[in-house]
Amino acid sequence: MRKNSKFPHTRYSLLIQTTLIVLVLLISLLLAPVQAQSVNHAPVVVDGRLVFRVSSNEQSKAQERANFISSQLQAVVKSDEAPDIKIEQRNNSPIIVVNGRYLLTVTQNDTDSAATPEEQARSWVQQIENAIQKARSERGAEFIRNTSILSVVIVLMAIALHRLLGIVWQITQNRLSQMLVSADSSSDNQIQNTSRFLFKATLLLARIGLWVGVVLYITNLFPLTRNLSYNIAIRIFSSLTSPIFSLGQKSYSLTNILILIILLLGLIILAGTATNLLRSRLLSRMRISRGAQEAIAIICKYAFISFGTIVLLQIWGLDLSSLTIVASALGVGIGFGFQDIAKNFGSGIVLLFERPIQVGDFIEVGEYMGTVEHIGARSVVIRTLDRISIIVPNSRFLETEVINWSHHNPVSRIHLPVGVAYGSDVNLVKTALVDAATHHSEVLKLPKPQVFFKEFGDSSLNFELLVWIDKPHQQSPIKSDIYFLIEASLRKHKIEVPFPQRDLNMRTGDLPIKLSPELEQALLRLTKEFHGNGKSVK
Repeated sequence: MRKNSKFPHTRYSLLIQTTLIVLVLLISLLLAPVQAQSVNHAPVVVDGRLVFRVSSNEQSKAQERANFISSQLQAVVKSDEAPDIKIEQRNNSPIIVVNGRYLLTVTQNDTDSAATPEEQARSWVQQIENAIQKARSERGAEFIRNTSILSVVIVLMAIALHRLLGIVWQITQNRLSQMLVSADSSSDNQIQNTSRFLFKATLLLARIGLWVGVVLYITNLFPLTRNLSYNIAIRIFSSLTSPIFSLGQKSYSLTNILILIILLLGLIILAGTATNLLRSRLLSRMRISRGAQEAIAIICKYAFISFGTIVLLQIWGLDLSSLTIVASALGVGIGFGFQDIAKNFGSGIVLLFERPIQVGDFIEVGEYMGTVEHIGARSVVIRTLDRISIIVPNSRFLETEVINWSHHNPVSRIHLPVGVAYGSDVNLVKTALVDAATHHSEVLKLPKPQVFFKEFGDSSLNFELLVWIDKPHQQSPIKSDIYFLIEASLRKHKIEVPFPQRDLNMRTGDLPIKLSPELEQALLRLTKEFHGNGKSVK
């Protein structure tokens, strides 16, 4: 039952990690077109709606041309004059003129590969006429009234959908919680808490996405708000795509950095998922120790992240040779400010390869004694006998003495000192101690328990019982159990455990004690006063 109870939790964890990887990849794919978008073309817009795109020419850049054309068309829309759009030929190039004013010159760079400048000019004239006509119609009172009514209806529908999402999410959560119920109560509680958190998070994201979509849709209905939102989007886009620093011969924008961070995050999540699969599906079936499994898994994880990072940086176009200066500065910073972190990281690598301690070993370092639960890049987690996690820096295991009770062989010997009263039969004491040790199930039969006569103590004959065990993490309860058995065995053989004895020798000098004349006079006066008071009382 217990094995089956862990299965839903493992499957649920893998599902969460797979979902995170998919989300990271989707975000990267969504941001990739923004990154790949060419800066040689700029959009011409009227009331925030795209009309066409123009390229740069010898006189001005693409964005400058687009801004000039957009401002001219916006002025035509606001004027009461009917638009008169013509195509003229100047210097063997078609020129579009609106109401007698120059708008733009159509060049070969503005056209598609299969079109001529004249054909592109005629197509743009038609698009300009449609854009101006539509922009003027959207400024009418009837359009504004109908659009306002539509906006109110959309908001009411969004409110209803907002509440419906909560109901659907609650029903789905209850059904999934019933499916994930297991026999293990602790695992079940963890699954329930995780599922509730994920459902609340996804519900919040769904509602936020709903209202963001509603706001964007309503904003796009009105010309003024559409133009305002478009300008805000353009500013955000330019901020994300503008270069902020250069490495070598290439400049990098905030979008570049964001996509690279997302890809690295996906690499880390993918490395963690692959490591968990390697540990649970492959290494657990091999006949190797738990410590070796953990060491192999951690080394594979760090190697996967390291090589994956290098590959991602190369694919993304980052020249690693340009990072030499940054690496040098980082090395100096590590030497001065992060020397402890670097020391612990280096110590962690030594621990993984040299393996003086492994996951599952029972160790004693300083005042701490417990089982090694995890060996990380910076620290080691020890679970004490009181079930308390102690986090110890890696460097401490290389700088100080560490007692590893499980190193290569978990069999170890424990010492149990025992004192008996003088006059006891020492052979009978030995028999009683060995008899107590052999009756404990955790004491190994081979090597056999031994009894040593240590010394003649101040008040007892001191013996030491030596027994062998193969579970060093249980030595404290085993010692306690054996002492219980020793007490019962000594009582059975009528062997006394003495109390501490001390002999007190007192030396006396000359009596009576000689007093000084002044002290004798004082004592006489006190005696007379005492007797006088006694008589008066009578």
